[in-house]
Amino acid sequence: MAHWLQKQWLGFTCWHILLMPLSWLFGLISLVRKSLYKYGWLRSYRLDVPVIIVGNINVGGTGKTPLVIWLAEQLKIAGYKPGIISRGYGGTAKDIRSVLPNSNPQEVGDEPVLIAKHSNCPVFVSPNRVAAGQALLKAHPECNIVISDDGLQHYRLQRDVEIAVFDGAKGFGNGTLLPAGPLREPISRLSTVDAVVSNGKPTHISIAKNSTKISGSEMQLESGFFYNLIDNNLKCDAQSFVNQQVLAIAGIGNPERFFQQLRRLGLNFKSLALPDHYKFQSSDFNKVNADIIVMTEKDAVKCVSIAQPNYWVLPVVAVISSELIQVVLNKLQKIQILRK
Repeated sequence: MAHWLQKQWLGFTCWHILLMPLSWLFGLISLVRKSLYKYGWLRSYRLDVPVIIVGNINVGGTGKTPLVIWLAEQLKIAGYKPGIISRGYGGTAKDIRSVLPNSNPQEVGDEPVLIAKHSNCPVFVSPNRVAAGQALLKAHPECNIVISDDGLQHYRLQRDVEIAVFDGAKGFGNGTLLPAGPLREPISRLSTVDAVVSNGKPTHISIAKNSTKISGSEMQLESGFFYNLIDNNLKCDAQSFVNQQVLAIAGIGNPERFFQQLRRLGLNFKSLALPDHYKFQSSDFNKVNADIIVMTEKDAVKCVSIAQPNYWVLPVVAVISSELIQVVLNKLQKIQILRK
């Protein structure tokens, strides 16, 4: 069903005669809910420190995780001590959890584990982001700023800075709300955030049509050396896999982005695209006929317990113009002045 919907989101078909009324209803409910928070009919909560939301208006992956890691590092350079909260999407935990680099991604979610591994910041998850933020600050009173991984539509948590990220290649599909399109909120929502970040060069036609609303920073994901999943100290480049049968697997929001990255490295491979947040099992690899299996770090954190010597991981880091962090720091400075 999800795969079928994603195909419909690329354009308009006869199915939209049925889907559009549902999208209008979804939009109305979203607008009413947002208004209830805005005018105080539903209670929202403010944490004791500034909150930065890194989210999106699309469903599916857009590249929030590398952006969150980049942002945490930039804030530390600026003198802040950030903590990070997340819903823990894909995890089974229903209570508040502190996430460590070796936490079980099946319980707390794959992205929080990856963030904990690379950010060196306290990370807490909970379906209740307010509770997660309060627990984080209680356990780590040294933290003086909180980054929320996702949560742009989680209006129960008050925020001081909003950053929206979107996939430059996928854009906004047909530009309509769920379920007729991939959007949680209208594209006009981007005109109200503090910063907009494109994951990759903006190329999709839906972006061109709305270019006046989405000008902002561009994020590029640069790859490092492959490392072995069993022994992380073993590293190599793509040329090391020449003349070997390579299978590339990706259970992320946009698998094609990973495959394109491998092609740019000159790697010849067969590909296997899986649903976002896919829960890997050892049986998934029983019939795989390949000398080498390469994967993203997001997938790798879920494969540690079933890793074989031929499993290799390609890490990526976000590269973004310094203008973005300056926008964030300027907004935070204004907030500090107003609260004095």
